[in-house]
This record gives sequence, structure tokens and C-alpha cells, in this order.
Amino acid sequence: MIIDVLDDLRLESAELDDLVAGLEDWSVPTPAEGWTVAHQIGHLAWTDHVSLLAIKDPDAFRAGLSDYTEHTVDDRAAECAARPDLLAYWRAGREQLAEALAAVPQGEKLLWFGPPMSPVSMATARLMETWAHGQDVADALGVHREPTERLRHVAHIGVRTIPFAFLVNGLEVPTDPVRVELVGPDGLPWVWGPEDAADRVTGPALDFCLLVTQRAHRDDLAVTATGPVAEQWLPIAQAFAGPPGAGRVAS
Repeated sequence: MIIDVLDDLRLESAELDDLVAGLEDWSVPTPAEGWTVAHQIGHLAWTDHVSLLAIKDPDAFRAGLSDYTEHTVDDRAAECAARPDLLAYWRAGREQLAEALAAVPQGEKLLWFGPPMSPVSMATARLMETWAHGQDVADALGVHREPTERLRHVAHIGVRTIPFAFLVNGLEVPTDPVRVELVGPDGLPWVWGPEDAADRVTGPALDFCLLVTQRAHRDDLAVTATGPVAEQWLPIAQAFAGPPGAGRVAS
């Protein structure tokens, strides 16, 4: 399974690479406040290298956790954005990470800023971030991206992080399950959760992924919640580790 996810991660990265490879002005602002296209790629590059550190040198990664603050992400993105070799740095780092993830023994957990993750989960998280930051770049450049089957990975991590979304917002984790029913890009259903769950979330897979990565406001998306748990979850949904995001304003 790890090979399948890594193959999709490579494809997702290549699609974003195509958007920026010939770009002359990397200072174009993106929807993320204060972040240019260079910041977006810089963030991905930094996270890839930190992920690689978590695999290759867990002790060094653990030692660095004490220096992690709410400003770390912005600071490291800015540092990487200033690199003259940013594109090459990102390309090399993401390939090194893919090779390292493929070599992790089955069943081994990897340290991270949130709970430890399996190699498959880390690869899925990298794909989710690559897609999300790629959306910021595409929006900045006025480029429409056709949704692909790779969105299933993003949707999956969005569903799996339901408990985390409640915890990080200081809320009690609900015990009632949520049924998520999405329509994939090919028109076929993607489903998570028990069929008899009273709480449900439905909508297009693309809209759901934009919601859980906080790339669009719920009011601008065709995602519907039924039941108190589902209604409470959607405004705080986040597929990424770290503190609650500010999200995007409605258009």
C-alpha cells in the first residue's frame, strides 16, 4: 500500500512542479496571508526535510520539538522561500523522503508534531499538504486544476482526523460516528463510517477536500451536514496537524 500512496504523491508533486517550473515571478501572493508562491513551495520543501529527519534521526527530530512554536511554520517557509535553489531543493527533498518512507519496516511508527504515524499515514499527509498548497498556488496563478482520484487520500485523512479536530479546539471528542458520503471525480461514491449513523456529511469530494484543508469557506461549498456531531465538526474540520487554522473567508 505504501508504494501506491507514494506513486500518487509523486504524481501530485509533479502536477504542482509543472505549475511553478517555468514561473518567472515566485513572489506572486497566494490566498494564504503573507505567503507567496515561493513560501508555498518553501513550506513543502521544509516539511519534506523535517519528515526525512524524523525517519533518519528520530533523536534529532525529538530535540527540535522543544524549539517548535506557532511561528515556526511561517519562519521556515520564509527561509526556504529565500533559497536561490528552492525548486531543486524541493525536488531533491521530496524524492529522498519517498525513498526513505518506502524503506521503513512495516509496523514501525514515525515521530511527528502530532501523534506518531505509520509510513503510509505520513505519505498520505504529504500528499494532502502537496495538494492543499498546490491549490493555493493554482488560485494565485488563476489556474483551474481538474480533480483526480488522488483526492481520495485527502478525503480519507480528513475523515480520520475528526477526533483531532475536536481535541485541538478544546472540545470533547464525540462518541457518535459520522457517515461521510462523497461523490468522486468520476461520479462514483466514496464512503466512510457506518451506514446506520445518524450523523452524516455529504457532497462532492473536491468540496469536502477544500473544506478539511481549509482552502475554502463552508458557505462556498456544496457540503451538507446532518446531525449535531456533523454540524459541530464541519466548521472546525482540519486534515493537518497543529493548532486550529484561521480558514478562509466566504466569497
